[in-house]
Order: sequence, then C-alpha cells, then structure tokens
Amino acid sequence: MILPNQLTVLRIILSPIFLYLFLSGNEVLQQISLAVYLVAAFSDWYDGWLARKYNFITAWGKFWDPLADKILTACAFIGFVYLGVLPFWMVLLILLRDFTITGFRGYTDSKGITFTTSRYAQFKTFFQMTFIYYLLIVYILSQNPFLGRQYENIFTILLDKTFVFILMIIVTFITVHSGILYFTANKAAMKKLFKKK
Repeated sequence: MILPNQLTVLRIILSPIFLYLFLSGNEVLQQISLAVYLVAAFSDWYDGWLARKYNFITAWGKFWDPLADKILTACAFIGFVYLGVLPFWMVLLILLRDFTITGFRGYTDSKGITFTTSRYAQFKTFFQMTFIYYLLIVYILSQNPFLGRQYENIFTILLDKTFVFILMIIVTFITVHSGILYFTANKAAMKKLFKKK
C-alpha cells in the first residue's frame, strides 16, 4: 500500500482514539486528544500533497480519503453532542449530507462518471474544519484547572451557548445548502448515471 493510502488508514484509526480521549473526562487525556486530532488532520493535508506531487492517485484513495475526513469530523461533532455543546439535530443533518455525498461520489466514480466539486463545497469544508478547531482548542483549554480559573470570563464568552449556536447554524446551513447545490450542479452527470442503469 502506497504512503498516502497508509496515511488515510492512519487517520481512520486515529479518529475513534481521538474520540475516546476527548470524552475521557481527564484533563491530560483531553489535551492529548487535541494533539491526536491535529496529527490526523495534518495527515490529510500531507497525503493529499503526496498524491498530487507524485501522482499517487488510486481508486482506493479517491474513495477512502474523503471518507476518512468525514469520519474524523464526525467523531469531533459526535463528541460535542455528547458533551452537550452542540445540538444533535444539526450534527445529524451535517453527517447525513457529508456521508451521503461521499458515498454517492464513490459510487459514481466506480461507474466512470465524475461529479464536479465546487469552490463553495471547498469553502464548506474549510469553514467546518475551522469551527471544529475553534471549539476543540477553546473547550479543551477551558477544562484546564489553571487556565479555566485564570481566564474564566474569556472562556465564558468564547463558549457562550448563543454564540456557538449561531456559528453552528451557519455551519449547518452552508453544509446542507452546498449538498443541494452539489446535486443540482451535476444534473447532466446524474442523467448519464441513470441512463447507464
């Protein structure tokens, strides 16, 4: 197995490890979970860079690489739902959209039909990841006994329920909207797919 695909497998393995550490309730393990998440996220960038630079592009990688990304983000979202930071229904909408389109793309690629991804969808991914990084870093730092007491007022503002809820509404809207546009923008490819059946 080539290195980019090995990194994809590593990312999938690290995802549940991150979630276990994040939900451990132990301050040190939560800090380690942040490091695990960042390593997993870096592996995504690095395996993509390797694949483009050395043309290590395989059918296996085209399917599993985006799926590994979705598994990693799903673990973060699920963790925040469990902790009561994010509402379940919004996370459910995001996960349904992301996994549906990832699975659909894998299926269409196997049929030799390419669906285009818009810049808007790429922005969605960037905004989604930035939101997760923000929540992870701020939440984990707030759980540190010293920092939590020292900067309690700042963490109260940064983790304000209304503020986080508004950000999550934006993330959910962009995610679902980009999913709808994904299918409408690929009508011709969808017609071709149904004709093949």
